[in-house]
Amino acid sequence: MKTLAISVKERQNVGKTSTRALRNQGNVPCVLYGGEKQVTFYAHENDFRKLVYTPNTFVVELNINGSKTKAIMQDIQFHPVTDKILHIDFLEVFDGKPITVSLPVVLDGVAIGVKNGGNLMFRIPKIVSKGLVANLPEAITINIEHLSIGMFISIKDIAVKGVEFLAPPNSVVVAVKTARAAILEEEEVAKTEVADAPATDAPAAE
Repeated sequence: MKTLAISVKERQNVGKTSTRALRNQGNVPCVLYGGEKQVTFYAHENDFRKLVYTPNTFVVELNINGSKTKAIMQDIQFHPVTDKILHIDFLEVFDGKPITVSLPVVLDGVAIGVKNGGNLMFRIPKIVSKGLVANLPEAITINIEHLSIGMFISIKDIAVKGVEFLAPPNSVVVAVKTARAAILEEEEVAKTEVADAPATDAPAAE
């Protein structure tokens, strides 16, 4: 996996007033857990952009007041209106202990079925994976050149040494379908989403 180094500062105060002051200065409050003790710290929002606004998954090397710790981003909160980063949770990682992360899927080549007029259906752009940090790749690369119309690749068809995929084995990652079949499937998915949406009560008459 790729490594991203970020220098941060440990927090001395963790109350609401301190948190509000940090955010007003453009900083992001964070917490690191999973190790011997929980550590609260902060850094400017710009320092997290490469970590947050990317499809890549990183092991983060946190430099906390001169002490370096490896971690992965476990959770992130955004402001509901401005989309500014409000808070980030980090999980400390260790070389001999497996971690669970979502790895991006990279498609290699052009499917023969697409060349023949089919549509490519890329259903799972990230796969939840488990393994040691040393075994986890930057991305899961899948060659799709052999896929004819009607063919697909599922989770069980993919293998990376030392990595366990936690998604259902029969889940289809990528498929090639006829243009008509692809349209029908998209319409069916749209109908399902509408049917699953919660009903909204009509406003009461005044």
